[in-house]
Amino acid sequence: MPPKPKITKDMVIDAAFEVARKTGAENINARTVAKKLKCSTQPVMYHFATIEELKKAAYAKADCYHSEYLMNIESPQEGVMLGIGLNYIRFAIEEPHLFRFLFQSNFFTGTTLLEMIDAEELAPVLSAMQKAVGGSIDQIKKIFITIFLFAHGYASIIANNSLEYDEELIKSHLERAYRGAILAVQEETK
Repeated sequence: MPPKPKITKDMVIDAAFEVARKTGAENINARTVAKKLKCSTQPVMYHFATIEELKKAAYAKADCYHSEYLMNIESPQEGVMLGIGLNYIRFAIEEPHLFRFLFQSNFFTGTTLLEMIDAEELAPVLSAMQKAVGGSIDQIKKIFITIFLFAHGYASIIANNSLEYDEELIKSHLERAYRGAILAVQEETK
């Protein structure tokens, strides 16, 4: 009889990520992950002592996936920040379960907005903005916070099925918020 394939820790994380993506993070448990892996619950619990630990690992994977998604800008000629903002909102439309897991779950608590903006995962976004806009990193962070809060509001409403997506309208609102944030930062430095 051939040996059973070994279930790795990464395979368990990937399966938990898929459960969160398809049905929501609240459905991550030993049984649902094992079912995805077509195995017993033993390999899941071997790699993770608690489901909470598994959810944290799935959250980290979802966070990386989200960061990559944000940086895949369809029309960079329209502006990096506008592209990132629109991708943030598109993510909420295309991946509502992951959006809620990342930004509307207990896993997002404990992080202040200021801690989030200094997170290593956000560095590529801030760097791209700085190249596009110029200015100091502190100025870029102020602009980012304004756009983030604006885009997050739209994305949250859409992810919770309360607003229809109108890309042209949202794009015009994001452009105004972006221009306003840049002007505000420029006025502060005068």
